[in-house]
Amino acid sequence: MKGQKVTATILSVLFMGLGQLFNKQFMKGIILLVIEAASLMYFIPNLVKDLSGIITLGEQGTHFEKVNGMTVTVAGDHSIYLMIDGLITLFLLLIVIVIYAINIRDAYRTAAIIESGQQIISFKQTIKNMNGKSFPYILLSVPMLGVLFLTILPIIFMVMIAFTNYSMPNHIPPKSLVDWVGFQTFLDLLSLSSWSKTFFGVLTWTVIWAVLATVTCYFGGLLVALLIEQKGIRFKKLWRTIFILPYAIPQLISLLIMRNLFNGQFGPLNEYLAMFGLGKLPWLTDPTLAKATAIFVNMWIGIPVSMVLILGVLTAIPRDMYEAAEVDGANAYQKFKIVTLPFVLFATAPILITQFAGNINNFNLIFLLTGGDPKNGSYQFAGSTDLLVTWLYKLTLNQSQYNMASAIGIIIFIIIATLSIVNYRRTKSFKEEDMIQ
Repeated sequence: MKGQKVTATILSVLFMGLGQLFNKQFMKGIILLVIEAASLMYFIPNLVKDLSGIITLGEQGTHFEKVNGMTVTVAGDHSIYLMIDGLITLFLLLIVIVIYAINIRDAYRTAAIIESGQQIISFKQTIKNMNGKSFPYILLSVPMLGVLFLTILPIIFMVMIAFTNYSMPNHIPPKSLVDWVGFQTFLDLLSLSSWSKTFFGVLTWTVIWAVLATVTCYFGGLLVALLIEQKGIRFKKLWRTIFILPYAIPQLISLLIMRNLFNGQFGPLNEYLAMFGLGKLPWLTDPTLAKATAIFVNMWIGIPVSMVLILGVLTAIPRDMYEAAEVDGANAYQKFKIVTLPFVLFATAPILITQFAGNINNFNLIFLLTGGDPKNGSYQFAGSTDLLVTWLYKLTLNQSQYNMASAIGIIIFIIIATLSIVNYRRTKSFKEEDMIQ
């Protein structure tokens, strides 16, 4: 039938499902008609309201008015609710647009099949085909929607907060409205002395912490793994079990025990020092010593992980590589430098980068061990051992500085993403994988 494609396409553009009905795909057409009808029922009363709300973030906050000589509280706009409603509507609109485009494409393709004289697939056959090639896409669609609304939407919401003045004491809804301020939050973070001194101080310690925590755990695990794998070492399984125990114990318990162990007033460690006539040390109350203590405790928890990973790599190194090195007259150190270390680094470089990124966001250790303390009088809502992520937590949960916390979260993401991608692309693992492809 000539003109089938044009007619079906135009009908699908006018209203979802009409093209399918024209092509005599009645079940598919009815389903698409129901989707469009439901979409219109939602978008007609909400689309303009929600989109204007996300732009203006409200016209008036909660206020008092006199009614019949009495002062009553009148509920105003809630800027954050307006932002969330606007985001949800935008996401739903995006989904409907995708379905709308698929509807037009499907009507056109089906009409083309009819014009060519071929038999179109029935609805029953379409359902049967879903168990074949389409089945993985159907299964993936559910988690994809979950990721869209439970991961991507909150991330976009967090990013948007950074471009507002959502913070205590003057911009907390519903009493007050929140306004868009552009990049002013980032400018305040980097230029105002009260914020910038804290930011650069915490950022510097975060980078130092991430480097030291990663290096000490990695090479500490390498050292332990090499010692266990040495010839002549007996009871290897026993040693592996002993050294993995700190990792097997829940981190919460380990850190709380360590916090009490290093307590400056009644901690067992200081009690033992006093028994030997030595002075008590401010393990967690002196800024420098608290940082050193945090790195040491992190080694206690992190070395077993690296040890297990590296033990697996060491057992995979071909023995003939060592034999070839011995034939060339290499001693133990040279064999380690030429064979062991390059092989281990090649296999674990991506994991090393992951550990570095994880240490930048190592919230548990700092929060449970020191709480970010000791206090630092020159910092804004942060202590001497606070990382960017623990400072972000304090700004959000304790101080209600949501816009500043959101800006810090964006900066953390940029730092981690940049360092991880750049370093991963420079590893031999990535280069050799790229060459193979």
